Amino acid sequence: MVEGLRRSQDLKITLISLHGLIRGQAPELGRDADTGGQVKYVLELACELAAHPRVAEVELLTRQIFDPKVSSDYSIAEEPIGQHAKIVRIPFGPKRYLKKEALWPYIELFVDQTLLHFRQTRIPDIIHGHYADAGLAGAQLARLLHIPFIFTGHSLGRVKSQRLSLGKDQLPESLEKRYKFKQRYEAEETALETASMVVTSTSQEVELQYQLYDHYQPSRMDVIPPGVDLEAFSPPPEDWQPPAEVVDELARFLRDPQRPIILTMARPDERKNLEKLVDVYGRSPRLQELANLVLIMGSRDDLRELPKGQQRVINNVLQRIDLYDLYGKVAYPKHNPPDVADLYRLAKQLGGVFINPALTEPFGLTLLEAGATGLPIVATHDGGPRDIIANCKNGILVDPLDDAAIEAALLRMLTEPQQWQTWSQQGISGTRQHYSWRNHAERYLSDLDKILKESPVPDLASAHKTRRMPEFDRLIVTDLDNTLTGDEGALAELIELLNNHPQIGFGVATGRRLDDAMQMIEHLGLPRPDVLDTDVGTQLHYGVNLTPDLSWRKQIGYAWKPIEIRALLDGQPGLFLQSEEKLSEFKISYELDAQLAPSVDEIKKRLREAGLRARVTFSLGMYLDIIPVRGGSDLSMRHLLYKWGFAPEHVLVAGDSGNDEGMLLGRTLGVVVGNYSPELERFRNRPRVYFAQGHHARGIIEGINYYQFLGDIVIPNDDAE
Repeated sequence: MVEGLRRSQDLKITLISLHGLIRGQAPELGRDADTGGQVKYVLELACELAAHPRVAEVELLTRQIFDPKVSSDYSIAEEPIGQHAKIVRIPFGPKRYLKKEALWPYIELFVDQTLLHFRQTRIPDIIHGHYADAGLAGAQLARLLHIPFIFTGHSLGRVKSQRLSLGKDQLPESLEKRYKFKQRYEAEETALETASMVVTSTSQEVELQYQLYDHYQPSRMDVIPPGVDLEAFSPPPEDWQPPAEVVDELARFLRDPQRPIILTMARPDERKNLEKLVDVYGRSPRLQELANLVLIMGSRDDLRELPKGQQRVINNVLQRIDLYDLYGKVAYPKHNPPDVADLYRLAKQLGGVFINPALTEPFGLTLLEAGATGLPIVATHDGGPRDIIANCKNGILVDPLDDAAIEAALLRMLTEPQQWQTWSQQGISGTRQHYSWRNHAERYLSDLDKILKESPVPDLASAHKTRRMPEFDRLIVTDLDNTLTGDEGALAELIELLNNHPQIGFGVATGRRLDDAMQMIEHLGLPRPDVLDTDVGTQLHYGVNLTPDLSWRKQIGYAWKPIEIRALLDGQPGLFLQSEEKLSEFKISYELDAQLAPSVDEIKKRLREAGLRARVTFSLGMYLDIIPVRGGSDLSMRHLLYKWGFAPEHVLVAGDSGNDEGMLLGRTLGVVVGNYSPELERFRNRPRVYFAQGHHARGIIEGINYYQFLGDIVIPNDDAE
């Protein structure tokens, strides 16, 4: 307990948000679909947590980007954003800016780069992943380093796919190609399975959105509403004068800029329902008589350069303005004002209203900003707005598809001055009571204390930074069956190569049990491995004496419930438990008849629904292994490299089947031998994964030559897009 208290007084918190353009000064919110509310959320969360006396350091990890199409700010390796808080930009994947759907092939590279960063600094006490991509990366890091993980989904793939699939012109195949939903679902399931806590913004998220997932555990979900910057978003003082640049920008559009403002602020996305708002305003002479309409739709220099979806929404808005002849009554600036709080204050000063007509709204940060400045709100009756208006009592909920309801709510706001004043005051007080970042941080850290007190200090946190694997400066790790075996002549050449290069270490990674693996190694006449990774990445041993890795052994059993797993899976049609000598303490192995058995995805689903945390690997079309969540060749490989300070670029890994896929991805030099199993085909064109023509050991030798591994190493496939 003393140790836990010490940790909770000197916290290092690592937040991860991989996509979007993130910078501390003047964040470009609304620039594209990936640079929105999540960016603001993580920036403000980082600063508020770092300001707490029990927190020593908060780092926000994101992508380092070198792209002439975006600001050079995003290439700066470290950027302070407050006392004890900073952005750390990790280089991985192509240097150019990528939308979130294009990041999936590079997640393992981020994991490896982040491990290097942690080794140069220190392991954090907690990792918090934001959105699916960072959820997957953060879960992998947390499993490897044996530290607690927190997840915030922000928006969820299953919710988005349900909404998009309702579109008449959206085919499932085209949606999958564009949004990579299968990868996103699996990433979210992995994050939920790993998380000690899932932070949500509303109860609706827990009850209606996360419930769509197999690993739905409400007990681990905590509703902690995000805060709003109450210093930045405050009511205008009595003598306040709006900045000239804000007034002048609106005056370019408005015939009578002193009339009240109906204000909305959202990126041009179909879900934001902006066309509906213009329809309601355009068909209502009374609304046009009472107020101007101001549409802040992100920033754009050239409409033609926006993504097609955003172009379509803005063009639809402009066409409606023309259809209803709203010139002089509607403003649609090309850029967000320098300080959006001034726009809220101006709307409040003029007696206006803020509206969020979105079809779905997970939270609605703009509603908090408006309420905090004293501007009453009209909002969709979905998600976050329901909680916000229930807490603050500062506006009206409407059906976003009901034109008459939207018009009636806006008219009431603009024609009942006494009620308007009540809403205004309740918004100011309610946001300060329920939605301050300080309150959020206190609840967050209180929950974190409970998690840390139940979590042992990770063994790798005490690993000495100068340790090195002995006697060699590079390492070849290969699978046994069908990778080393199958071509005796090529195997003899490989053994001779290893014997002639003592500076190269030799490792074996296999699904076999330790005793079985050693028998095979001796039978083949292989050199005694320097590293032996057995039982599908659940056992690690070193050297001639097979010295066990105690730090790996200490943590591998986390959440492992083999009795419950076998009770669930034994007896399933088409699943046949392998013989006792194939099983081990942390490995349950089946042979699978694909004609009779549930699919691998269905098996994963059943385990998750039963609350059983485990990893499922499938290889050679028939072998199914169930292992602990902290096992697998990817984690065991990264563990030994982290522990011994070994550079991944000096490690060549070779395999042929699904059991090997984890270690083939990342910054190591991967070789897939020519006789590979079909499940590895999806990794073709991945960075640092070479598909050899040669089979078995011949393919390993080909990979050694491809990377020039015996001399000055080159990585020809490092920049794969």
